[in-house]
Amino acid sequence: MKSWVNRIAVATMALCIGGCTAMPQGGEGWQPLFDGKTLDGWTPKIRGFPLGENYRDTFRVRDGAIVVSYDKYDQFGERFGHLFYKEPVYGPYRLRFEYRFLNAHPADTPGWAIANSGVMIFGEDPKGMAVGDSFPVSVEAQLLGQAPGQERFNGNMCSPGTHVVIDGKLETTHCINSKTPAGPNEVWAEFEVEVAADGTVTQKINGASTIVYSRVQLDPEGRMANSKPLVAAAGGKLVLDGGTISLQSEGNPIEFRKIQILKK
Repeated sequence: MKSWVNRIAVATMALCIGGCTAMPQGGEGWQPLFDGKTLDGWTPKIRGFPLGENYRDTFRVRDGAIVVSYDKYDQFGERFGHLFYKEPVYGPYRLRFEYRFLNAHPADTPGWAIANSGVMIFGEDPKGMAVGDSFPVSVEAQLLGQAPGQERFNGNMCSPGTHVVIDGKLETTHCINSKTPAGPNEVWAEFEVEVAADGTVTQKINGASTIVYSRVQLDPEGRMANSKPLVAAAGGKLVLDGGTISLQSEGNPIEFRKIQILKK
């Protein structure tokens, strides 16, 4: 009898290992934003090209991941790009995915852009972006890997066309670093952004908090990205309660997988 119980237990465990890996982790309610096979529901916007043109297959799907690749480029040429999810997202919500940087990159990738990417949240509608825009008005939940000769931190916050509040102070500095050292490239890591009902944003790497900020708002002076038209359209209202989500193409190959959202 005991041997049969053991066999059943082993078989059940094997089935779980084979079948549970495809299930969303963390319980019910998580919804996939990426089907693992196609770019359905996602639209590219690459600097110098109109919305929807995927220049030289910058964004593609391989082995269940969205891949940012430059293997068909002659040079990077500061063709910064973003892959926008089809609809804006408003808080409260949790967004998570796994990512890994690849080591090879175009020779003309700027030093600061090596192993540099992220997910843009609170973003503008890409339909309003100019062809030559490098970045959407948004907050960048920044991902950094390791780069030669650079001390790197991960899970940072950058703010093209926006400001945030940290520890009660309005931060107008473009990028605020965390104290989390950047991990190795070529290794999968989990990243999560949680936007609370009160507008507090918490970023996490592998479950550990890296930075917390709140009151995401438009920069009325339009530094780093042209937010002035958005301020005018909002009648002077600055604080944002949501916006588009997009994945970055910033000059270094990277892969994203298991992209999920939990709306509270």
